[in-house]
Amino acid sequence: MSAPTPEPAEPTVPAAAPVRPAVPEPSDSARASLEALRSEIAKAVVGQDAAVTGLVVALLCRGHVLLEGVPGVAKTLLVRALAASLELDTKRVQFTPDLMPSDVTGSLVYDARTAEFSFQPGPVFTNLLIADEINRTPPKTQSSLLEAMEERQVSVDGTPRALPEPFLVAATQNPVEYEGTYPLPEAQLDRFLLKLTVPLPSRQDEIDVLTRHADGFDPRDLKAAGVRPVAGSADLEAAREAVAKTTVSPEIAGYVVDICRATRDSPSLSLGVSPRGATALLSTARAWAWLTGRDYVIPDDVKALALPTLRHRIHLRPEAEMEGVTPDSVIASVLAHVPVPR
Repeated sequence: MSAPTPEPAEPTVPAAAPVRPAVPEPSDSARASLEALRSEIAKAVVGQDAAVTGLVVALLCRGHVLLEGVPGVAKTLLVRALAASLELDTKRVQFTPDLMPSDVTGSLVYDARTAEFSFQPGPVFTNLLIADEINRTPPKTQSSLLEAMEERQVSVDGTPRALPEPFLVAATQNPVEYEGTYPLPEAQLDRFLLKLTVPLPSRQDEIDVLTRHADGFDPRDLKAAGVRPVAGSADLEAAREAVAKTTVSPEIAGYVVDICRATRDSPSLSLGVSPRGATALLSTARAWAWLTGRDYVIPDDVKALALPTLRHRIHLRPEAEMEGVTPDSVIASVLAHVPVPR
């Protein structure tokens, strides 16, 4: 009797590879962290979305911001809320007529124990410097920030000392009170990447402000308001790398140049936008494009950032000022007349 024929073995089926969740790109995570800044700042400041966006753009571009608005519109509170939402070192300087440059940059101090001079760093050695009412200090002290803002270093007694990275100056100024103020010279205004206007709130926003105060909100205690850090230096670095990869077509570059050159030909201006201003506009447009989720710049990105990037880089003729012309109206006219690339 023959042995039974064995049944064929079942074919071996390889085990399915475990499905791994998609790992978000560092740039996507950084974008989410920076977008979360809005909700955190909103816990302390009602409205002012444009100013918040401008501050985020400045962080991405390694630029500085000048906030201008009448007293009481939360300019300083806005910057303090930004600082509380970031895991960055922050210092504040109240600019006054008697403030000396060494009060900002630091100075050499004699140590009797070692019989040597040692450097004591000033408040400029921080990540986010709040320069409150910057136009209330004389030009000599204002100029102490020029090297810090442009070169990101401070020279004391001939020795340059590097500032921390990231480093951003957020300065505030009052546009209506001129007594005891020193207008910023064009050279220093040009160091600011953006000039943001902080307007009076709408009626509903002002009602929300009063409601918060009635419920016990204390603008001096942001922790009690629930403001917490949601982004840090690693997020900023990843975001900046992504912004640097944002594509700029030759047509967009030409559009930026045409806008800036048109300001130089405006009959209302005695000083148009410099090449540095054109570079700044391109940088802010790239940052805005990345924030909105694109890796390329379109003309609308340039238009969106033209006013805050250029308004402080032009100078009106006296006769134009007397006729009620403003820097914003000149830039708006330029944007309306410069051909937009297809």
